[in-house]
Amino acid sequence: MLRRGPSAWSHLGRWDHALGVYEPGAWIRGNLYPQRCDLSPDGRWFCYLTLKAAAKWKAGQTYVAISRLPWLTALAAWGTCGTWTRGLHFVEDTSAWPLEAPDEGDAGPCRRRFGVAVTTPAAFAVERRRGWTESPDSPPRAPGDVWDEARAGELTMRKSRPQSEDTWLTVQGRFAAFRGSRPEPICYEIIRSGRPRPLDDVQWADWSADGRLLVATTDGKLQVRDESADRLDVVFEVNLNGYEPAPSPPPAEAHHW
Repeated sequence: MLRRGPSAWSHLGRWDHALGVYEPGAWIRGNLYPQRCDLSPDGRWFCYLTLKAAAKWKAGQTYVAISRLPWLTALAAWGTCGTWTRGLHFVEDTSAWPLEAPDEGDAGPCRRRFGVAVTTPAAFAVERRRGWTESPDSPPRAPGDVWDEARAGELTMRKSRPQSEDTWLTVQGRFAAFRGSRPEPICYEIIRSGRPRPLDDVQWADWSADGRLLVATTDGKLQVRDESADRLDVVFEVNLNGYEPAPSPPPAEAHHW
């Protein structure tokens, strides 16, 4: 789970919603770009794009790296030409590896378990990999819209609840599409049997594999909600408002694949 702020800080944590546990991890004085990040299929590694002005190493100030969750200690890193890159994501095919040797570290252990792919420029890039699709009434992408930005504010994405045929989660909003630096209105709704229910206090949401609703609220809480109840009962909650920047040396395990 990524958290931006306060100010120039970003925070990474590990949320195991199945066990009901949240583990705070690394703080970085720099930018992380959520829609250009990815988690390995086994939940072990984190691939991220960051801009860290204080970085002084071969990968430069803007780089893509792979670390061990919930830390940002780069086990392998590749310098980029700036923040225009869309980042990388993990794939199951170990033969997929469109990269040269890393500028820092050794990617060999990762290559033996997973491949990587360059993320295609698109609004809601992470959601698309997690089974979200465009709603039928969404505007088409214009041929010249290289970054898929022109329609971002009008695009609606949706995802059906697992094991359900009449319940959908939808999202709309330019900020939700790219998770940029300037927050803008986000609209999440649950639609059951054609009837919408706005989630006014939610800034991020998705379904768990067993059909529970996972949310990050606008007041800084992570929750698991039972969507089967009309009241959307909260069955787990952790409040992140008390977490303040506390950079510290990572544990020994963060330095090993």
